[in-house]
Amino acid sequence: MSVTKPSSQGLRAWLLADTPTSRRHAKLSVVYQSWLSFKGNHMAMFGLGILLFLVVIAAAAPLLAPQDPFIQDLSERLLPPGSEGYILGSDSLGRDILSRLLYGSRITLYIVTLVAIIAPIAGLFVGTVAGYAGGWADVILMRITDIFLAFPRLVLALAFVAALGAGIENAVLAISLTAWPPYARIARAETLTIRGSDYINAVRLQGAGPLRIITKHIWPLCISSLVVRVTLDMAGIILAAAGLGFLGLGAQPPSPEWGAMISEGRKFILDHWWVATMPGLAIFTVSLAFNLLGDGLRDVLDPKEGKS
Repeated sequence: MSVTKPSSQGLRAWLLADTPTSRRHAKLSVVYQSWLSFKGNHMAMFGLGILLFLVVIAAAAPLLAPQDPFIQDLSERLLPPGSEGYILGSDSLGRDILSRLLYGSRITLYIVTLVAIIAPIAGLFVGTVAGYAGGWADVILMRITDIFLAFPRLVLALAFVAALGAGIENAVLAISLTAWPPYARIARAETLTIRGSDYINAVRLQGAGPLRIITKHIWPLCISSLVVRVTLDMAGIILAAAGLGFLGLGAQPPSPEWGAMISEGRKFILDHWWVATMPGLAIFTVSLAFNLLGDGLRDVLDPKEGKS
């Protein structure tokens, strides 16, 4: 007898049922209950709302920007916020700060997305291989990880950018090269806990090789811890990218990168505070949103950590 999905009126009761009727029902029930738990965290929802708003304004920047962010008009330079045509004021070259912030959100999301893809995947691979293989492989990989962890992230990123050359792609690569070690540590710890379990032994007795065990059975169990860590690390990644831009090693002029905008505005901070303050507030707001979202995800995906 087949089980049909209930109507919309009984969907909530169906998702909250104590006894799932199928594997699909069980997965949907877990997802829904996790969403209810996350939804109850108002600060996490606030952070999620800010990030969704950031995505929307980044996608719609050409429609929302009141002016071209690259056009210079020296007759309109350093206008205060609220001036006609310049809601957040203008910079030293007469460019609209609001338009540059809107377009700069695209650069921020570009950097965050690439680093969030590269660093966790690299760390997951290194950590699971080290934890599952053990022996010399574990020693060598973890000592390499320790070398990367011994240097402050920004200092190491500066060294990589100096070697690779300035530019947003090189900045992304440099930040990724400095961000993967914590993920490797987390993945290794999870793997050491999992590899001796009855579940893994049963899979091994069925003939599964190390590669299949790692990719199909260990990686999925490490994902939740990595997702929480990635979300909490996003603020640090944004600050690292802004730091490289501030030093002129990230996105190059005239790109409206927030760190570069702060660097330009620091020369006018006493008399024309808005030039540096507006991009600084943007960085603060987005970093806070990621931290709030990370705390909420930690409570949902790792209840023991959230309650401690």
